[in-house]
Amino acid sequence: MNFQELSQQRYSLRKFSAQAVEPEKLNLVLQAAQSAPTAHNLQPQRVFVLQSEQALQKVNECTPCHFGAPVVLVVAYDAAEAWKREEDGKNHGEIDAALAAMQMMLQAAELGLGTTYVGMFDAQKLLAAFPEMQGLTPIALLPLGYPAEGAHPARLHAQRKSLSETVQYL
Repeated sequence: MNFQELSQQRYSLRKFSAQAVEPEKLNLVLQAAQSAPTAHNLQPQRVFVLQSEQALQKVNECTPCHFGAPVVLVVAYDAAEAWKREEDGKNHGEIDAALAAMQMMLQAAELGLGTTYVGMFDAQKLLAAFPEMQGLTPIALLPLGYPAEGAHPARLHAQRKSLSETVQYL
């Protein structure tokens, strides 16, 4: 599958099967985060793999958007390690972490796995539930797994604004 097909066919999966994600596929998804571009190559992104029953139970208490996935990836960043733009001090950690998340989502889709970018979670509850994340800023949860039978894109998935509405040539 070429990139255009991949980017157009991937969708936010919200119905997961109970099938486990193979360690080799999970590792490829994590390598996609590792190879993501970051400002000044500082690599402030951090990924936490939640797959134990206990960890998944804890994350369920932090979001209504777990969707029964067998794995949840928490994407975060270390603000102290991220590049700050000299002119205004803007911290690029969130951007770097989002790029890592996107690469993981695309890699997962290529492997036949599904994900969705979940921003609806209680960050303070998440940090309290997982002390390993202290000092970091979580930006997203990525439920990860195989699509359940009957899974399909949301009804608005294919609705896109025209390029003329979102792109401007100067």
